Amino acid sequence: MADFDFLAGAYEFLPSAVYVLIIVVVAFFVYKVITAALSRLLLSKAKTKKQRNNATVFLSIWRYAFTILIIVGLIFFLGGDITGLGLWAGLLTAALGWALQRPITGIAGYLMVIIKKPFQIGDRIMIGTVKGDVLDITLTYIYLREIGGTIATEETSGRVVMIPNSILFEQNIINYTLQDEYILDEVVIAITYESDLDAAIKMCEASVRKVTKGFMAAMPSPPYVRTFFQPSGIDVKTRYYVRAEERIRIASELTHEIFRNISKAKGVEIAYPHTEVVLRQKRKKK
Repeated sequence: MADFDFLAGAYEFLPSAVYVLIIVVVAFFVYKVITAALSRLLLSKAKTKKQRNNATVFLSIWRYAFTILIIVGLIFFLGGDITGLGLWAGLLTAALGWALQRPITGIAGYLMVIIKKPFQIGDRIMIGTVKGDVLDITLTYIYLREIGGTIATEETSGRVVMIPNSILFEQNIINYTLQDEYILDEVVIAITYESDLDAAIKMCEASVRKVTKGFMAAMPSPPYVRTFFQPSGIDVKTRYYVRAEERIRIASELTHEIFRNISKAKGVEIAYPHTEVVLRQKRKKK
C-alpha cells in the first residue's frame, strides 16, 4: 500500500516538474532573444558616455526584473493561489532578511547609484582609497579599472577592482568627472631667487599654451600661472584643466617643454637642494 501511495505521489508530481522545466527553458530562450535585441538596439544608438551608461544600466535592470518575474511566477504556479503566493513571499522575505543582510545593503547601494547617479560608467572615481574608471555597475559590485595601485602616478595598472555595493554607504566617494570631463592639474618648477621671474612665467605660459592647444577651447577656463615663496627659491606653478584620463601624459609633456625652454634661456635657473660656499675678501683696516 505504501509503495502504491509513493508511486501515485510521484505520478502527480512528475507533470508539475515537467511544466516547471518547460517554463524555465522557454523563459530562458525568450530572455536571451529579447536581451540580445535590446542590447543591439540601445548600444548602437548610444553615442555619448552618458547614453552608453544609461543603456548598460537599463539592460542590467531588465535582467534582474526578468529573473524576479520568473521566480514570482514559479512561486505562484507552485503555490496554486494568492494565499499560497503570499505565504511563499513572506517566508522568502523573512529568510532573505535574516541571511542576506549584506547583499540587501548592496542592492540598496545599487539603487542609490542608478537613481542618484553619484557616478556612472566611464567616470573616474575614488571610493575610500581605491581609484579607477568605472567599467560596470551590477547588483552587488562596482567594477573599476584600477588607477595607480602598482605605481605612484594616476595611470592604469591593468588590474580590475571589485567594490562591494554595500560599502558605498560607509566610504567617501570622489568623482573626478561629475561636473564635466576636465579637472584642474598643475606642473611645478622651482627657480632661484637670482632668476628673472617674469621671464620664467612667460616661458611657462608659452609652454602650457603649446601643449594644450588641441583642447584649450574646451577648458572651463584658460591656463594660468601662480608663484609662491619657498626657503630656497620661488615655486612657479602652471595650472590648467585637462581630461582626467590624460592627466599624466599632459603633465609629462608640459614638464619636458618647460625644461627645454628654461635650458635654452638666460637669466632663469632651476633651484635644487645643494650647498653653496660664498667666499668674501676681508677688508683691511686703515
